Amino acid sequence: MVDVKGRNMKCLTFFLMLPESVKSRSSKGSKKGSPSSSSKLPPVCYEIITLKTKKKKKMAAEIFPTKKPAPVTTVQQYQKQNLNNNNTIQSCNWQGLYSTIRERNAVMFNNELMADVHFVVGQPGGTERLPGHKYVLAVGSSVFHAMFYGELAEDKDEIRIPDVEPSAFLAMLKYIYCDEIDLSADTVLATLYAAKKYIVPHLARACVNFLETSLSAKNACVLLSQSCLFEEPDLTQRCWEVIDAQAELALKSEGFCDIDTQTLESILRRETLNAKEIVVFEAALNWAEAECQRQELTMSIDNKRKVLGKAIYLIRIPTMALDDFANSAAQSGVLTLSETNDIFLWYTAAKKPELQFVSKPRKGLTPQKCHRFQSCAYRSNQWRYRGRCDSIQFAVDKRVFIAGFGLYGSSCGSAEYSAKIELKRQGVVLGQNMSKYFSDGSSNTFPVWFEYPVQIEPDTFYTASVVLDGNELSYFGQEGMTEVQCGKVTFQFQCSSDSTNGTGVQGGQIPELIFYA
Repeated sequence: MVDVKGRNMKCLTFFLMLPESVKSRSSKGSKKGSPSSSSKLPPVCYEIITLKTKKKKKMAAEIFPTKKPAPVTTVQQYQKQNLNNNNTIQSCNWQGLYSTIRERNAVMFNNELMADVHFVVGQPGGTERLPGHKYVLAVGSSVFHAMFYGELAEDKDEIRIPDVEPSAFLAMLKYIYCDEIDLSADTVLATLYAAKKYIVPHLARACVNFLETSLSAKNACVLLSQSCLFEEPDLTQRCWEVIDAQAELALKSEGFCDIDTQTLESILRRETLNAKEIVVFEAALNWAEAECQRQELTMSIDNKRKVLGKAIYLIRIPTMALDDFANSAAQSGVLTLSETNDIFLWYTAAKKPELQFVSKPRKGLTPQKCHRFQSCAYRSNQWRYRGRCDSIQFAVDKRVFIAGFGLYGSSCGSAEYSAKIELKRQGVVLGQNMSKYFSDGSSNTFPVWFEYPVQIEPDTFYTASVVLDGNELSYFGQEGMTEVQCGKVTFQFQCSSDSTNGTGVQGGQIPELIFYA
């Protein structure tokens, strides 16, 4: 019944599946036994015999898509359509395009196909209607599970969510459906709120990690307020580290004016705030102006004092320099006449009056020093300065804030130096300053400071440079170390191509990095 190529058996198999009318016609034709009888068979039988193996291979390729997975561009195209809610599936067998359940689930993201619930997300005037699938949502969130399948589940076709932004809700859905995290600086806080509300912990953790890596003095105050709201202690601690070290930048940022009263008071109360008190005072006044606008109050001195409330007494006005107080705080109008007189007496009188303001200076932060040389020396022909650059590269394993450099001075008696210091990352200048320092002729190092501490991220090399102008001969370091442990921070050093005056890992200038950690 079977020939070498197996044609007879295939023909019999298909023959048994044919309708009875076709079978009877075929049988009659075969009984005649004439040579031409095969040509009189119905066309259907002829077609069956000529299918052969090529047709079979083509059909198998359609049945088993895992042998030829769908191109990445197709998956991306569906996801892009879904983000725009333009998600009509063109193929009737779209399931066959994707080899994994993850890819097939991704097709359902923001897709009307088989949607059994809809969400109206956002505040009135800016809402979006988004489709959902109860089973997928319940698998991804215990809140959705309780909402759809719990004891108190309500069978609603449409659910309104006014307290979540549409973009944040979509980002959460994308994680639940596609197992993908898509965050941006504009949406991460709103996405964190959504992840917390619907108890999606891994997405929430990703949001916190994103915020920690993008943390800077510009957004630290706002993130401090949000981290307390979301009960994220690790993020709160990171925010305090930035605010303490870069206090003046943080207080002058626009984000400081957006914080709530409770966060304002916690910052003003901070003992380790590394800022001049006049900067703290001016920042509080800027916040008061913004708060008057939020409360739709007239911008007046009385209203500024009103919105500040008792927080004004957390500003340590008596610790200001007398000039700062006389030229700024005393003339601001925010203080009462009695308060102004008492503070002036505090500065000048032997018997000081009692004040409601805190009169004890803030402790601030204690700078630490990373010394990279084991010894120093001087010679009759070294170290010379003729406008050339001394430079070294360094990296750390934890976030720190570089406040300045320690530099060597003259080896030929006292002398004054002009120093241009600079800190770069991949060629981009992060901080620089021009200053002078006096060298007493000893082998000590002398600090030169940046205007504001510069934030240094871990596992990235930065370039520290200085151009000195002064006495031709100075001390220089030797026996340099490639790795130095300073408390909980490890510094690594390597030579810099910017160095044109001989400084390197083994010897030269820039013996110290001054930092906060």
